[in-house]
Amino acid sequence: MAASISGLLKPWTPRVFLVRWSRYNPYYLEPEVRKEVYNRPEAELSAQEKEQRELKALRPIKAATSGVTSSVFNDPVLSKFINMIMKHGNKVMAREILTDTLEQIKRKQVEKYNKAPAGKKDEIECNPYVIFHQALNNCKPIVGLVSIQKGGKYYQVPIPLSENRQRFLAMKWMISECRENRHRRTHMYEKLSQELLAASAKEGNVIKKKFEMHKMAEANRAYAHYRWW
Repeated sequence: MAASISGLLKPWTPRVFLVRWSRYNPYYLEPEVRKEVYNRPEAELSAQEKEQRELKALRPIKAATSGVTSSVFNDPVLSKFINMIMKHGNKVMAREILTDTLEQIKRKQVEKYNKAPAGKKDEIECNPYVIFHQALNNCKPIVGLVSIQKGGKYYQVPIPLSENRQRFLAMKWMISECRENRHRRTHMYEKLSQELLAASAKEGNVIKKKFEMHKMAEANRAYAHYRWW
């Protein structure tokens, strides 16, 4: 192990970087933000993990990016949604909009819960995070359309969408719907809360967009074989 560590501790010489324009050379180690890694006792570590821990005491470590956190409240889907709301790099405002949106959803659901009869209170979801994820899952399209040229003509070919593409389209439609001109007299957080609550109940304009895409894919199913040509 000592020989392998000494080999890794050789002075770094300039060469082509693996990542272009990176401020860190390959001698730097990647940051580790998971708390459970540091809390594990020495006896439970494998030989490779022990070697990595010794290297971290000798070699410099890259600075963690602003999007990386060790908080138990961290949600990568919420972080992605905040980044898509953000305009002109103003991430503080985007985070405030989402926070106000979740608070507005909580207020509406609690008010609905208090007004509901005793037998139907258990059916009302008051957790805004659960409603947010449920709304995005309901807005995800399964198939999409891609333009493919064949014989001098373009065809709209239906293709299955990956999980990342489904999530991206659901977020994009949700944000675009709230930024329409007909909503210009309403605050962004109010519009977002309305659309998320409607989407969680499988209603609203975003759900209509999803069904319209599915109908177009069904109408163009005759061109599906062009996907492999």
